[in-house]
Amino acid sequence: MSKNKGKVDKGFLSAEIAQFVYAAFTVLLILFTWTNFQNPSGLLWERVTMVSGTVALWIVYRLWPSKIIMLCRIAYLLLMLGKWYPDTYELNNQFGSFDNIFAQYEQNLFGFQPAYVFSKTFPSAFFSEMMYAGYVSYYLFFVFTIFIVFFRDYKQLRPVTFMIFTGFFLCYVIYVFLPVTGPQYYFYAIGEESVVAGNFQDIGKFFSDTQACLTAPGWREGFFYGLNQLAHQAGERPTAAFPSSHVAIATLVMLIVTRMKMWKWLMILAIPFVLLCFSTVYIQAHYAIDVMAGMIYGILLFFILGGLKLRKCGG
Repeated sequence: MSKNKGKVDKGFLSAEIAQFVYAAFTVLLILFTWTNFQNPSGLLWERVTMVSGTVALWIVYRLWPSKIIMLCRIAYLLLMLGKWYPDTYELNNQFGSFDNIFAQYEQNLFGFQPAYVFSKTFPSAFFSEMMYAGYVSYYLFFVFTIFIVFFRDYKQLRPVTFMIFTGFFLCYVIYVFLPVTGPQYYFYAIGEESVVAGNFQDIGKFFSDTQACLTAPGWREGFFYGLNQLAHQAGERPTAAFPSSHVAIATLVMLIVTRMKMWKWLMILAIPFVLLCFSTVYIQAHYAIDVMAGMIYGILLFFILGGLKLRKCGG
């Protein structure tokens, strides 16, 4: 690749531009609500460092264009998602929580709270591990799909990464303006008696100074249960429940691999996709309506962001 420098596109990736736009959006939000943050200057500095890393790798690529450096650029964007996601908590906890509205709608729709009843109905170790395995498989959908496209059809790396990363950042915009903590946090705040009675009170800014939540249900000795707990401790916050980004991105990826006729990969992802959709409710991370909204969101993303322009994957 480095031997054909004239044919190399040395501009920013669309996925990187999506990151820049999201960073600019959050900078403006911080500036306009400056007094609502405990450490606004620290939030701004974090954005400078994260964006600087992207720019630095872009400069390296311009000087020495190669697939290895391109892979580093993509890997860096993936790593930064681990920063951008929990960061939504810093931005939206100033607005309070809409969980009472979502929980009440859930109650009206089903007559009960699926996130509360599901794990109690199926408490066995086997079922618990199956659910947590499905939840952990989330990383198969976007991380491994990106790398498979990278090695099998490099020319489609840019549109695929654009759709996936833009999907994430648009989710984060929703999370900022529509704070929903999810059952694991909200049920902790209102108590089990209120959940059973269907009394879903407005908790306001309850989570502005705490991140306490219910203990995850299921078999606590399980391997996949433990993996989920590690991921939870590393990046989970009382934020970002509606729509489910897990389901949204997984849905988007399923459509991408279908469009690219990556049949083997589609078969590998089929069962994890079904398990993921159920597991988000089982582990009390999401309301069932979050899952439904995630599917709709993923489908809309695919068509709006040009998924139909993808072609059959080579190799």
